Amino acid sequence: MKPKTVAIVGAAETTELGTIPNLSQLQLHADAALNALEDAGLKLSDIDGVATAGEVPTNVAFYLGITPKWVDGTSVGGCSFMLHVRHAAAAIASGLCETVLITHGESGRSRVGTSNAWPRGKSTLSAQFETPFGAVAPPSMFTIPVLRYMKDYGLTHKQLAMVAVVQREWAAKNPRASFRDPITVEDVLDSSMIAYPFRKLQCCLVTDGGGALILTSAERAKDFPQKPVYLLGTGESVETPLISQMEDFTSSKAFRVSGKKAFEESGISHSDVDHLMIYDAFAHLPIYGLEDLGFCERGSAAEYISARNTAPGGELPMNTNGGGLSYMHSGMYGMYALQESVRQMRGIAAAQIENAKISVTHGVGGMFAASGTIVMTNEEL
Repeated sequence: MKPKTVAIVGAAETTELGTIPNLSQLQLHADAALNALEDAGLKLSDIDGVATAGEVPTNVAFYLGITPKWVDGTSVGGCSFMLHVRHAAAAIASGLCETVLITHGESGRSRVGTSNAWPRGKSTLSAQFETPFGAVAPPSMFTIPVLRYMKDYGLTHKQLAMVAVVQREWAAKNPRASFRDPITVEDVLDSSMIAYPFRKLQCCLVTDGGGALILTSAERAKDFPQKPVYLLGTGESVETPLISQMEDFTSSKAFRVSGKKAFEESGISHSDVDHLMIYDAFAHLPIYGLEDLGFCERGSAAEYISARNTAPGGELPMNTNGGGLSYMHSGMYGMYALQESVRQMRGIAAAQIENAKISVTHGVGGMFAASGTIVMTNEEL
């Protein structure tokens, strides 16, 4: 694959974000797709590749009236869309298709016309080996690794709370964010306990919404109305569907593999990164991401965040849309992280980072089950 030959030429979220009871999940996919097409100045007939998760691509393509030459229905959780970007880049570079539409839509709050591709039932691995012991939902599953991390590295409740505080500072700059009012460490620690050690303000939002991206060759990208965002490097990996079977509770193998591949492919160093998005469904994920991607030494990321290095004005702006903790989180957050990286590279983000040239977007799927990493740039290749 040669990702440097591919660019993002269309990007948009659904018209509304938050609570959208008048649109089904499939309609949210369509709304995002039409907005992205308008952004790119394209018609549905221009699309010959479709990728999506949550809804199967057959449904999305049929609903939109697209007959694609290339299809990807990879569904590994919230980072599926990072993998779609990677797969689409490979497909375009190898001539399998020319213009790929990647869609996301989720009625996470209103639950209108929802479907789920994740396997369910008594025969699944989780149902057999984890559910009987109480690990039945993200809050009670993600607690297992973070408690080990707290024990091994001395992560404090205040440091964990600071992640949410910083995310809210970014959200305050974003008119589309679900929550914009400032919060303090004390506010976080006083919020309702959900599953120890996570309190309400350390857990992701539950919203409706979606987004879409359009990719094509870098050669064609100059002909589009929006500033192209070029792919520098990509990575992906999976580890285990069972949180109890992680190789190391204090580090994600999938994060390490995905991130390493993306950095190697892009040929950049950590000091080259101007902007970073790390999937933050729960407050500990940016800590793991900073360390597993190599921005911080093991055990030091919480202090790095507490020292305001990732906050507005810090040396490494991270999750500048407000993240899954304050911006929006419909269930699979990866698309929204990608959208913010594109906005930053286009120079149109609500909290725009001055002179940003390289953005890294890193996602998680399931409970450390999968990972995808995308490196973007706004500099012509």
